[in-house]
Amino acid sequence: MSVITIKDVAAKAGVSAKTVSRVINGEAHVRPELRERVEQVVAELDYRPNAFARSLSSSRSYLLGLFIDDPVSGYAADVQHGALMRCRERSYHLVVELVDLGGADWAGQVRSSIAALRLDGAIVAPPICDEAALTALFAEAGLPMVLVAPSSKAAASGSVRMDDRSAAREMTDYLLGLGHRRIAFIQGPESHRSSARREDGYREAMAKAGIAVDESTVLRGDFTFRAGLELGERLLSGLPRPTAIFAANDDMALGALITAMKLGIAVPEALSICGFDDSASSRAAWPQLTTIRQPKAEMAGAAVDILVNPQFRKQAGGAQSHLLLPHELIIRGSTAIAPAR
Repeated sequence: MSVITIKDVAAKAGVSAKTVSRVINGEAHVRPELRERVEQVVAELDYRPNAFARSLSSSRSYLLGLFIDDPVSGYAADVQHGALMRCRERSYHLVVELVDLGGADWAGQVRSSIAALRLDGAIVAPPICDEAALTALFAEAGLPMVLVAPSSKAAASGSVRMDDRSAAREMTDYLLGLGHRRIAFIQGPESHRSSARREDGYREAMAKAGIAVDESTVLRGDFTFRAGLELGERLLSGLPRPTAIFAANDDMALGALITAMKLGIAVPEALSICGFDDSASSRAAWPQLTTIRQPKAEMAGAAVDILVNPQFRKQAGGAQSHLLLPHELIIRGSTAIAPAR
């Protein structure tokens, strides 16, 4: 089979090779009808730009780096998938770099990666997106970066996030609407700033409903399944038991669900349990987990879009580079009307 070239695409689309290049690279100043025509021909011919040739003919590598601290977590898997799919659409490539902030020379390793890979941009996942020492390294190298779910907008970078506080408030309001009043909350680790935002949303909803939070039912977890098991047992072994448990992520909610089963507490008849993230495991459990759908893959895809945008590359940090994506309350079988007292 002969290799399809950019000239083949240009000839079939009836445009110049330069126009094809602009469309592939996501550049502006291409009329919508021309862009649509070129994209259609690219799909028909299954054209794949040669990354090496593209980098030789420009100052760009067409390579983005995803910097993450836990590449095997469910959250990381969704972020990687979203970034990979969007890179494929944009004719870019993605490399995943592990950042262990507890390592002796993590900063040196990040500097080496930046220098060796000649990246066009960096996507920084939580919780390390909130580490000023790390983001300073990208700024020092002049490398465009987009932070995923940061605690605040960084002055010299793009960001993509959702409103964790509003989402947690909505979940708590939903439980209150079911008649629950004794609602326990399992926190995430302090190192994840989203944990605090989710707890804030829970507390705001409880306060608005005029319900005092029993501090003995607010426990610190670490986003792991085991934390849900252990903290679920603490919450459910004493009296009075909560009628609902809201965990700051799905893994901890599923741990609490298993503990309830072990103790013979019927879910959702005697106890409602809900989580946060809408991970794959939340749909595999029985009963399936009521949760907040966090648009993880979409946030990663949007981060890619920002990084390959020529305007962002020229002057990172403009208003157009900070995006807020919507969440969704997903109601499933793990929650129900509060049991009668």
